[in-house]
Amino acid sequence: MTPIAEVEGRRLALSNLEKVLYPATGFTKGEVLHYYASVADALLPHLRDRPLSFLRYPDGPDGQVFFAKNVPPGTPEWVTTAEVPRSEGPARMVLVQDLASLVWATNLVTEFHTPQWVIQEPGQADRLVFDLDPGAPASVVECCEVALWLRERLAGDGIEAYAKTSGAKGLHLLAAVRGASSQEVTEYAKRLAVEAERAMPGLALHRMTRSLRAGKVFVDWSQNAARKTTATPYTLRAAAEPTASAPVTWDEVEGAGVSGAEGLVLRAPDVMARVREGGDLLAPLLDEGRATPLP
Repeated sequence: MTPIAEVEGRRLALSNLEKVLYPATGFTKGEVLHYYASVADALLPHLRDRPLSFLRYPDGPDGQVFFAKNVPPGTPEWVTTAEVPRSEGPARMVLVQDLASLVWATNLVTEFHTPQWVIQEPGQADRLVFDLDPGAPASVVECCEVALWLRERLAGDGIEAYAKTSGAKGLHLLAAVRGASSQEVTEYAKRLAVEAERAMPGLALHRMTRSLRAGKVFVDWSQNAARKTTATPYTLRAAAEPTASAPVTWDEVEGAGVSGAEGLVLRAPDVMARVREGGDLLAPLLDEGRATPLP
Protein backbone atom coordinates (compact mmCIF):
# COMPACT_ATOMS: atom_id res chain seq x y z
CA MET A 1 0.00 0.00 0.00
CA THR A 2 1.32 3.46 -0.93
CA PRO A 3 1.81 5.58 2.21
CA ILE A 4 -0.33 8.71 2.44
CA ALA A 5 1.14 11.76 4.18
CA GLU A 6 -0.77 14.88 5.16
CA VAL A 7 1.30 18.02 4.65
CA GLU A 8 -0.23 21.40 5.37
CA GLY A 9 -3.68 19.95 4.79
CA ARG A 10 -2.72 18.27 1.51
CA ARG A 11 -2.86 14.48 1.19
CA LEU A 12 0.18 13.15 -0.67
CA ALA A 13 0.86 9.62 -1.89
CA LEU A 14 4.55 8.89 -1.26
CA SER A 15 5.88 5.99 -3.32
CA ASN A 16 8.80 3.55 -2.96
CA LEU A 17 10.16 4.97 0.29
CA GLU A 18 12.55 2.03 0.78
CA LYS A 19 14.02 2.36 -2.71
CA VAL A 20 17.79 2.95 -2.60
CA LEU A 21 18.61 6.00 -4.72
CA TYR A 22 22.28 6.32 -3.76
CA PRO A 23 23.77 2.80 -3.84
CA ALA A 24 27.20 3.94 -2.60
CA THR A 25 25.69 4.80 0.79
CA GLY A 26 22.34 2.99 0.78
CA PHE A 27 20.51 6.35 1.02
CA THR A 28 16.84 5.75 0.30
CA LYS A 29 14.01 7.77 -1.16
CA GLY A 30 12.49 8.02 2.31
CA GLU A 31 15.72 9.59 3.54
CA VAL A 32 15.65 12.03 0.61
CA LEU A 33 12.16 13.12 1.65
CA HIS A 34 13.33 13.47 5.25
CA TYR A 35 16.27 15.60 4.14
CA TYR A 36 14.08 18.05 2.23
CA ALA A 37 11.55 18.29 5.04
CA SER A 38 14.43 19.02 7.45
CA VAL A 39 15.94 21.85 5.37
CA ALA A 40 12.64 23.22 4.04
CA ASP A 41 12.77 26.45 6.04
CA ALA A 42 16.14 27.28 4.45
CA LEU A 43 15.33 25.94 0.97
CA LEU A 44 11.82 27.23 0.30
CA PRO A 45 12.69 30.95 0.19
CA HIS A 46 15.21 30.20 -2.57
CA LEU A 47 12.59 28.30 -4.58
CA ARG A 48 9.64 30.62 -4.04
CA ASP A 49 8.42 32.49 -7.15
CA ARG A 50 11.10 30.89 -9.35
CA PRO A 51 9.98 28.62 -12.23
CA LEU A 52 11.31 25.17 -11.53
CA SER A 53 13.30 22.98 -13.91
CA PHE A 54 13.31 19.35 -12.80
CA LEU A 55 16.37 17.18 -13.30
CA ARG A 56 14.79 13.84 -12.52
CA TYR A 57 16.57 10.61 -11.58
CA PRO A 58 13.76 8.30 -10.39
CA ASP A 59 16.00 5.21 -10.38
CA GLY A 60 19.03 6.91 -8.87
CA PRO A 61 21.99 8.58 -10.61
CA ASP A 62 22.93 5.36 -12.42
CA GLY A 63 19.49 5.16 -14.05
CA GLN A 64 17.78 7.47 -16.49
CA VAL A 65 18.44 11.16 -15.79
CA PHE A 66 16.40 13.73 -17.70
CA PHE A 67 15.44 17.42 -17.60
CA ALA A 68 11.80 18.52 -17.56
CA LYS A 69 10.68 22.14 -17.63
CA ASN A 70 6.96 21.87 -18.38
CA VAL A 71 4.42 20.97 -15.69
CA PRO A 72 4.73 17.17 -15.21
CA PRO A 73 1.73 14.98 -16.04
CA GLY A 74 -0.40 14.28 -12.98
CA THR A 75 0.58 17.48 -11.16
CA PRO A 76 -2.08 18.22 -8.51
CA GLU A 77 -4.23 21.25 -9.29
CA TRP A 78 -3.27 22.84 -5.97
CA VAL A 79 0.40 23.07 -7.03
CA THR A 80 1.12 26.61 -8.25
CA THR A 81 2.04 26.93 -11.93
CA ALA A 82 2.72 29.95 -14.12
CA GLU A 83 3.17 30.75 -17.78
CA VAL A 84 6.81 31.57 -18.47
CA PRO A 85 7.97 33.43 -21.60
CA ARG A 86 10.58 31.59 -23.67
CA SER A 87 12.13 32.26 -27.05
CA GLU A 88 10.51 29.12 -28.49
CA GLY A 89 7.11 30.10 -27.07
CA PRO A 90 5.58 30.33 -23.59
CA ALA A 91 5.62 27.31 -21.30
CA ARG A 92 3.72 26.51 -18.13
CA MET A 93 6.08 25.66 -15.29
CA VAL A 94 5.84 24.70 -11.61
CA LEU A 95 6.48 27.09 -8.74
CA VAL A 96 7.31 25.40 -5.43
CA GLN A 97 5.74 27.85 -3.00
CA ASP A 98 5.18 25.80 0.15
CA LEU A 99 6.10 22.64 2.04
CA ALA A 100 3.33 20.56 0.48
CA SER A 101 4.48 21.29 -3.08
CA LEU A 102 8.11 20.72 -2.02
CA VAL A 103 7.24 17.25 -0.71
CA TRP A 104 5.21 16.52 -3.86
CA ALA A 105 8.13 17.56 -6.09
CA THR A 106 10.62 15.60 -3.98
CA ASN A 107 8.53 12.46 -4.41
CA LEU A 108 9.30 12.72 -8.14
CA VAL A 109 13.02 12.42 -7.26
CA THR A 110 14.49 15.57 -8.71
CA GLU A 111 17.25 18.11 -8.50
CA PHE A 112 15.86 21.62 -8.22
CA HIS A 113 17.14 24.13 -10.77
CA THR A 114 15.98 27.76 -10.89
CA PRO A 115 16.75 30.95 -12.84
CA GLN A 116 18.24 34.16 -11.51
CA TRP A 117 14.88 35.99 -11.65
CA VAL A 118 11.40 35.63 -10.19
CA ILE A 119 8.14 35.09 -12.05
CA GLN A 120 6.90 38.61 -11.30
CA GLU A 121 9.75 40.05 -13.40
CA PRO A 122 10.95 37.50 -15.97
CA GLY A 123 14.38 38.38 -17.29
CA GLN A 124 14.97 41.05 -14.64
CA ALA A 125 17.85 39.65 -12.62
CA ASP A 126 17.82 39.63 -8.84
CA ARG A 127 20.86 37.39 -8.54
CA LEU A 128 24.26 37.11 -10.13
CA VAL A 129 25.93 33.70 -10.32
CA PHE A 130 29.34 32.28 -11.23
CA ASP A 131 29.65 28.51 -11.65
CA LEU A 132 33.29 27.59 -11.05
CA ASP A 133 33.93 24.27 -12.78
CA PRO A 134 37.35 22.60 -12.39
CA GLY A 135 39.00 20.65 -15.17
CA ALA A 136 41.02 17.69 -13.87
CA PRO A 137 43.48 17.57 -12.23
CA ALA A 138 42.15 20.83 -10.76
CA SER A 139 39.54 20.43 -8.02
CA VAL A 140 37.30 22.50 -5.81
CA VAL A 141 40.49 23.67 -4.04
CA GLU A 142 41.49 25.61 -7.16
CA CYS A 143 37.89 26.83 -7.47
CA CYS A 144 38.26 28.36 -4.03
CA GLU A 145 41.32 30.30 -5.14
CA VAL A 146 39.38 31.76 -8.06
CA ALA A 147 36.37 32.40 -5.83
CA LEU A 148 38.46 34.49 -3.44
CA TRP A 149 39.72 36.63 -6.32
CA LEU A 150 36.15 37.12 -7.59
CA ARG A 151 34.92 37.99 -4.09
CA GLU A 152 37.44 40.82 -3.87
CA ARG A 153 36.71 41.98 -7.41
CA LEU A 154 32.96 42.07 -6.73
CA ALA A 155 33.55 43.87 -3.43
CA GLY A 156 35.40 46.53 -5.39
CA ASP A 157 32.09 47.22 -7.14
CA GLY A 158 30.18 47.18 -3.86
CA ILE A 159 28.75 43.69 -4.43
CA GLU A 160 28.85 41.14 -1.60
CA ALA A 161 29.31 37.54 -2.73
CA TYR A 162 28.34 34.28 -1.03
CA ALA A 163 29.62 30.80 -1.78
CA LYS A 164 28.03 27.37 -2.00
CA THR A 165 29.24 24.02 -3.17
CA SER A 166 27.91 22.87 -6.52
CA GLY A 167 27.21 19.45 -5.03
CA ALA A 168 29.41 18.04 -7.78
CA LYS A 169 33.03 19.08 -8.42
CA GLY A 170 32.91 22.84 -8.19
CA LEU A 171 31.76 25.95 -6.40
CA HIS A 172 29.05 28.56 -7.00
CA LEU A 173 29.28 32.27 -6.19
CA LEU A 174 26.04 34.18 -5.69
CA ALA A 175 25.20 37.83 -5.13
CA ALA A 176 21.98 39.82 -4.84
CA VAL A 177 21.62 42.49 -7.53
CA ARG A 178 18.92 44.88 -8.66
CA GLY A 179 18.04 47.21 -11.48
CA ALA A 180 19.57 45.16 -14.29
CA SER A 181 18.30 42.78 -16.93
CA SER A 182 19.58 39.24 -17.23
CA GLN A 183 21.44 40.33 -20.36
CA GLU A 184 23.19 43.15 -18.50
CA VAL A 185 24.18 40.86 -15.64
CA THR A 186 25.46 38.29 -18.14
CA GLU A 187 27.64 40.91 -19.81
CA TYR A 188 28.98 42.10 -16.45
CA ALA A 189 29.72 38.54 -15.31
CA LYS A 190 31.53 37.78 -18.56
CA ARG A 191 33.64 40.91 -18.14
CA LEU A 192 34.72 39.77 -14.67
CA ALA A 193 35.43 36.26 -15.94
CA VAL A 194 37.72 37.73 -18.59
CA GLU A 195 39.45 39.81 -15.91
CA ALA A 196 39.91 36.68 -13.77
CA GLU A 197 41.59 34.89 -16.67
CA ARG A 198 43.93 37.82 -17.25
CA ALA A 199 44.79 38.00 -13.54
CA MET A 200 45.30 34.23 -13.20
CA PRO A 201 46.12 32.97 -16.70
CA GLY A 202 47.40 29.63 -15.44
CA LEU A 203 44.31 28.98 -13.35
CA ALA A 204 41.13 30.74 -14.56
CA LEU A 205 39.41 30.37 -17.92
CA HIS A 206 36.42 32.28 -19.26
CA ARG A 207 36.08 30.44 -22.57
CA MET A 208 33.77 27.43 -22.82
CA THR A 209 36.11 25.36 -25.03
CA ARG A 210 36.48 22.03 -23.22
CA SER A 211 39.89 21.29 -24.69
CA LEU A 212 41.29 24.30 -22.80
CA ARG A 213 40.02 23.30 -19.36
CA ALA A 214 42.59 20.75 -18.16
CA GLY A 215 44.04 21.90 -14.85
CA LYS A 216 42.05 25.15 -14.93
CA VAL A 217 38.83 26.52 -13.47
CA PHE A 218 36.16 27.47 -15.99
CA VAL A 219 34.47 30.64 -14.73
CA ASP A 220 31.02 30.02 -16.19
CA TRP A 221 29.32 33.41 -16.51
CA SER A 222 26.61 32.18 -18.89
CA GLN A 223 24.17 30.93 -16.25
CA ASN A 224 23.05 34.53 -15.75
CA ALA A 225 21.20 34.37 -19.09
CA ALA A 226 17.44 34.54 -18.63
CA ARG A 227 16.94 31.09 -20.19
CA LYS A 228 19.53 29.39 -17.98
CA THR A 229 19.11 27.79 -14.55
CA THR A 230 21.45 26.86 -11.72
CA ALA A 231 21.20 24.23 -8.99
CA THR A 232 19.08 25.78 -6.23
CA PRO A 233 20.68 26.14 -2.80
CA TYR A 234 20.22 22.95 -0.74
CA THR A 235 19.20 20.72 -3.64
CA LEU A 236 20.58 17.19 -3.60
CA ARG A 237 22.44 16.14 -6.75
CA ALA A 238 22.22 13.07 -8.94
CA ALA A 239 25.65 11.83 -7.87
CA ALA A 240 27.23 8.72 -6.38
CA GLU A 241 26.42 10.00 -2.87
CA PRO A 242 23.64 12.31 -1.61
CA THR A 243 25.74 15.46 -1.91
CA ALA A 244 24.05 18.84 -1.80
CA SER A 245 24.66 22.22 -3.37
CA ALA A 246 24.93 23.95 -0.01
CA PRO A 247 26.36 27.20 1.34
CA VAL A 248 29.79 27.40 2.90
CA THR A 249 31.52 30.16 4.84
CA TRP A 250 34.36 32.22 3.46
CA ASP A 251 36.53 30.79 6.23
CA GLU A 252 35.88 27.34 4.76
CA VAL A 253 36.71 28.60 1.28
CA GLU A 254 39.94 30.20 2.53
CA GLY A 255 40.87 27.00 4.36
CA ALA A 256 40.32 24.70 1.39
CA GLY A 257 44.04 24.48 0.71
CA VAL A 258 44.46 22.87 4.13
CA SER A 259 41.26 20.85 4.42
CA GLY A 260 41.43 19.62 0.82
CA ALA A 261 38.59 18.88 -1.60
CA GLU A 262 36.85 16.48 0.79
CA GLY A 263 36.36 19.32 3.27
CA LEU A 264 33.95 20.95 0.81
CA VAL A 265 31.87 17.85 0.10
CA LEU A 266 28.57 18.31 1.93
CA ARG A 267 26.27 15.32 2.16
CA ALA A 268 22.64 15.34 3.25
CA PRO A 269 23.33 14.61 6.96
CA ASP A 270 26.02 17.32 7.04
CA VAL A 271 23.67 19.90 5.56
CA MET A 272 20.81 19.05 7.92
CA ALA A 273 23.15 19.57 10.88
CA ARG A 274 24.53 22.83 9.48
CA VAL A 275 21.04 24.25 8.91
CA ARG A 276 19.92 23.13 12.35
CA GLU A 277 22.90 24.81 13.99
CA GLY A 278 23.40 27.90 11.86
CA GLY A 279 20.30 28.47 9.75
CA ASP A 280 20.61 29.62 6.15
CA LEU A 281 24.01 31.14 5.35
CA LEU A 282 22.49 32.54 2.16
CA ALA A 283 19.68 34.41 3.93
CA PRO A 284 21.24 37.82 3.03
CA LEU A 285 20.49 37.07 -0.64
CA LEU A 286 16.79 37.25 0.24
CA ASP A 287 17.06 40.72 1.78
CA GLU A 288 16.02 43.21 -0.90
CA GLY A 289 17.73 45.97 1.05
CA ARG A 290 21.09 44.31 0.47
CA ALA A 291 20.71 43.92 -3.29
CA THR A 292 23.25 46.03 -5.16
CA PRO A 293 22.95 47.77 -8.54
CA LEU A 294 25.58 46.88 -11.11
CA PRO A 295 28.30 49.53 -11.60
